Amino acid sequence: MTPLTRGSAQWRFLVLTALRWGPVGLFIPVLVLLPLDRGLTLSQIGLTVAVQGLVVLMLELPTGGVADAWGRRPLLLVAGLVAVASTVLFLTASTVAGFAAAYLLQGVYRALDSGPLEAWYVDAVHAAADGERDTRGLEREVERGLSRAGAVLGLAIAAGALAGGGLVALGDLGPFEALAVPVVVSLVLQLLGLVAVLTLMPEMRQASGTRAALGALREAPRTVAAGLRLLRTSPVLLAIVGVELFWGFGSATYEALPPIRLTEILDDPEQAAVIVGPAGSAAWLASALGAALVPWLIRWVGTAPAAALLRVLHGGFVVLMGVLGGVAGVIGAYLVVYAAHGAANPAHMSLLHRQVGGEIRATAISVNSMMAQAAGALGVLALTAVADQQSARVAMYLGGAVLALAAPLYLPAWRQERRQQVEAEAPAQVSSGLAASDPA
Repeated sequence: MTPLTRGSAQWRFLVLTALRWGPVGLFIPVLVLLPLDRGLTLSQIGLTVAVQGLVVLMLELPTGGVADAWGRRPLLLVAGLVAVASTVLFLTASTVAGFAAAYLLQGVYRALDSGPLEAWYVDAVHAAADGERDTRGLEREVERGLSRAGAVLGLAIAAGALAGGGLVALGDLGPFEALAVPVVVSLVLQLLGLVAVLTLMPEMRQASGTRAALGALREAPRTVAAGLRLLRTSPVLLAIVGVELFWGFGSATYEALPPIRLTEILDDPEQAAVIVGPAGSAAWLASALGAALVPWLIRWVGTAPAAALLRVLHGGFVVLMGVLGGVAGVIGAYLVVYAAHGAANPAHMSLLHRQVGGEIRATAISVNSMMAQAAGALGVLALTAVADQQSARVAMYLGGAVLALAAPLYLPAWRQERRQQVEAEAPAQVSSGLAASDPA
């Protein structure tokens, strides 16, 4: 197969990213309201959502191994079919068991979907640059693509959330009640995403088929073992993945606690809910802006220093949400938290991709994600308990401190980056010195 150009790989990556995350945004306004409207209680909804987290935690690493052993495209096609089945179940469910089944399939989808698209893009860029010696230029190209994908992700979620709210406001659509209409549109976009994977995403690694799929399942444990061995033998990669433990734990402070913080200020849960909806859309726009700006910061200070700085800022802005007392102050801090969040992820993932080759790239992404999932579950339990026993303000102080404490884990990558820069500059300095001493 003729390799894609870098530009072609990037625009395909961005289109597929938008189609992946647009449906997520459409779900946001009705994710809790639709099950509530169909008779579930909040505790029952929490139970069904927990099914998804448990499934993702169990399948995250094995599915990453399958992606590396089988191929990115076929696994994404399977993931897309599972996502469609999950959405159909969610659309038709009316019992706890029905919604739990939908979330179970959603967990399978999340595990299958974690990593293959990003791994495919990085593989495509490397294939397009095959034979080039400018490794720093290749790294910058990957960083630009990941930052633009982060911006597209934020824009897609924000646009989907706004569209979802607008669709509900339009009322019923045929046999579907108003709260189900965004789910129907999400289903259509998921089907479109499947077509896009088929047409825009050539497999970069090997031919697929039934025999290849069975071989991939047999090969997956070896691939997973290779990824885990790399963690043991690469202190830089181990430290980068370790960041996810802090990141996952602290993420509850800006994903779950802002409505509670606003309720503390307003003493009115309904008024807080009205504010959180538009603020959530604005936050994802801020995330997109942060992702778009991170290449500038990387050019200024370097990738590892930028990642460390953003981790400190991220934690500091979370603490600021607790410090500030008014609604405007909390919302302002909430927006800059998401801007830092959007900027931090491309920097972090760029460092991760430097440490692994294409043969275990999806596995490495899955290991990274698995750490965040495990720590995130613990963070939600711990920080919501602190918010319940003390206050959301105290929980934000704790979560923000944990986020900032991850910054030193980027030091090994920082030292490696500086060493590689010195090694890259040394031949040029030698050549310059020889030219200056040449009597001709």
